[in-house]
Amino acid sequence: MKSNFMKSFIAIALFSLCLACKTDPKQEVSDNYEESTEILEQQEHPNKRMRYKLIQSRYKQEEPWQVFDEKLDSFPVRRYEELKSSILGRSIIQIQASVANNEFSYEELTLFYLYRIRYYEGNPLTSLHSIIELNPEVIALAREMDLERKSDKNHEVYGIPVLLKDNIGASGLHTTAGAVALAENMPEDAVVTRNLKAKGAIILGKVNLSEWAYFFCDGCPLGYSAIGGQTLNPYGRKVFETGGSSSGSGVVVAANYAVGAVGTETAGSILSPSGQNSVVGLKPTVGVLSQNGIVPISSTLDTPGPMTGNVMDNFIIFDAMKDVSELNMGLDVLQKSTLKGKRFGVFKDLVQEDSLYSRSVGFLKENGAVVIEVEAPKLSLDGFITLLNIDMKNDLPAYLEANATEGVAVKTIEEVVDFNLKDSIVRVPYNQKLFEGIISDTTTSEQLEDIKIDLESKGRSYFNSILDTHDLDAVLSINNYHAAFAAVAKYPALIVPMGYKVSGEPVGLTFISKPFQEMKLYELGGAYERINPIRELPKNYQ
Repeated sequence: MKSNFMKSFIAIALFSLCLACKTDPKQEVSDNYEESTEILEQQEHPNKRMRYKLIQSRYKQEEPWQVFDEKLDSFPVRRYEELKSSILGRSIIQIQASVANNEFSYEELTLFYLYRIRYYEGNPLTSLHSIIELNPEVIALAREMDLERKSDKNHEVYGIPVLLKDNIGASGLHTTAGAVALAENMPEDAVVTRNLKAKGAIILGKVNLSEWAYFFCDGCPLGYSAIGGQTLNPYGRKVFETGGSSSGSGVVVAANYAVGAVGTETAGSILSPSGQNSVVGLKPTVGVLSQNGIVPISSTLDTPGPMTGNVMDNFIIFDAMKDVSELNMGLDVLQKSTLKGKRFGVFKDLVQEDSLYSRSVGFLKENGAVVIEVEAPKLSLDGFITLLNIDMKNDLPAYLEANATEGVAVKTIEEVVDFNLKDSIVRVPYNQKLFEGIISDTTTSEQLEDIKIDLESKGRSYFNSILDTHDLDAVLSINNYHAAFAAVAKYPALIVPMGYKVSGEPVGLTFISKPFQEMKLYELGGAYERINPIRELPKNYQ
């Protein structure tokens, strides 16, 4: 124990020295880092899910930034410091204005983010374990964007670095869903990736997630994967949960490792990490964005969605993910949005129990909104796990058949479970009970269809009984509190930072409306963001 303490003390001293002289610590500290003391301390955490068995991944691989070491070593620290005020916490539109004014180039913007990633992720005392892979071509791509820039014709996402959750296909990069079974999987672009690239976005790399989108192990930590290790929250490293399953997507936006990220949601997987990391996240209407090329849980409920630092950026990336752009119209609508006369349903119990929610309700009223307190309908979602079980039992083999590349030996859930048991310490240190539950579920296809119909009807009834009765624009929730109902209803939801608990833990306000009302949600969320510009960058990642 004494030896481990001394190692930690030396590591802290070295890192503090690096901060004082503003040099890049790179890997000097982490080469001999040993985490057993941290793990032991973590066993006292009041949240059982945060009593980690490990933080660093046991799956051995090169650090993703090593390919850029030579280029980053020649990137002046002084220039990095100069760029901070022009990039950290700035919107896409502000960044594009800086590029247009020749304050910095897309290449420098990309180098800035790569530098930050290596600086923080390269040290075990600050690493958030959020990056799985970086695109080795990004510097060349950014340089090409600088040469071809025609600002009057480009989408706003042109030249902007974006990170992807590692269940979303991107040509030239691995797509693992955090699982060792897919460690060698290198499929082509998912449709949303292809659309982002077509608009000029730079795919910076892949981020960590809850393995298999958190439909894998029971009671295990949010943000853990065998490939990426344990994702940590920059607002409270090892103190607050990251949310999941798009844990890395929320964390990298919060820590400013990219302008934005893409996550995926089945039931709360964008809303949860967005709330926990004080970022804006959109869970679109199911079907608005393509599922093609994304490792699935449920073709019935899955959707990708953007995660960003503000509402306008979220809309810009969402627009770029679609087949058809409506950018100019949307920007105009967002710039003019107001809360005056908008009608919201708020849950009585949340008004009484949550001071941040109650304060937000007050802000809405003060700015001309009509707020109606409602009781939450009493509905159960029987069959929800069954829906996920049978969809994944069918959808994962279909994905593997269509997308898995050479080196991926597994073809079914059963084969994944067997594969993991051959090296459970590395591949499945917690458990794989949900996968085992999928195997044992004998629900028929006919029974599944009945469950789907029943759940969608209940989900829509849950919200429509409020929305229609009171002629509302949206229902307001907190974080992912009502995500399961929105999921089965296939309704869209937008979460915007609402504030911070006394402990410093972030909390988000969630707007839920009827299908294909994404633009309405952006209007409402953008107007709320203007009256409550509460978001702060995490103090240790500025």
